[in-house]
Amino acid sequence: MPRPLWIIDAFTDRPFAGNPAAVTFLDGVRDDAWHQAVAAEMNLAETAFLSPHEDGYSLRWFTPTVEVDLCGHATLASAHFLFESLRLRNDAVARFHTRSGLLTARRAGDFIELDFPATHATEAATPPDLIPALGVAPAWVGRSIFDVVARYHDAATVRGMRPDMALLARVPARGVIVTAPGDEPGIDFVSRFFGPEVAVPEDPVTGSAHCALGPLWAERLGKRVLVGFQASPRGGVVKVEVKGERVCLGGQAVTVVKGELLA
Repeated sequence: MPRPLWIIDAFTDRPFAGNPAAVTFLDGVRDDAWHQAVAAEMNLAETAFLSPHEDGYSLRWFTPTVEVDLCGHATLASAHFLFESLRLRNDAVARFHTRSGLLTARRAGDFIELDFPATHATEAATPPDLIPALGVAPAWVGRSIFDVVARYHDAATVRGMRPDMALLARVPARGVIVTAPGDEPGIDFVSRFFGPEVAVPEDPVTGSAHCALGPLWAERLGKRVLVGFQASPRGGVVKVEVKGERVCLGGQAVTVVKGELLA
């Protein structure tokens, strides 16, 4: 039976920006190899697989090569899919059962707000390959549950960085986040995310990275509500509200393709 397969640009209000995710809705159980094959076929940073759950929806995320534990932009895209396909009313709360526990999403005007776990980054030793890979020594290095975080003093360094991906793939982490204070009005911090270890050389906009960036910059800037800009070539804005051990991520999404999965 054909299944809906949409491509949705997340953390943007216009097509061909933000971070694209494929979203499909399953009516039965398929094995892991099938999920991985579909994600490899899509060849996007993440493909999201939704299926009914007794209390909401089961949600899994796959890169072209591996299943991941947490993904922000594909969760935003999944919520957008449920609202736009009328599987959920606009005033309903989307409940996702995932490898990172229960995640929720709700509409807030033109935005969708995601309730995610905070993944605090604590100061850590600099991995041997990090500075040669990035080309510039950071002011501070930390580690979250998933990623290495490198903080710089100025946004120009982050925007202009051209990492050595072969070296960066040797850093033992899901990915490397580079970040600095914002350099434009209304932007509190900028960031980029590199994940060659999981077949994502540079992720356009990484919601889950902001689960670490939000608490980091909230502490440094002394504010709980922030706006981050991920300075990839596509770019995207993430609103962040830090609530102790939870982080609220806000973003917009745009559907660019509606099709069917026949395999």
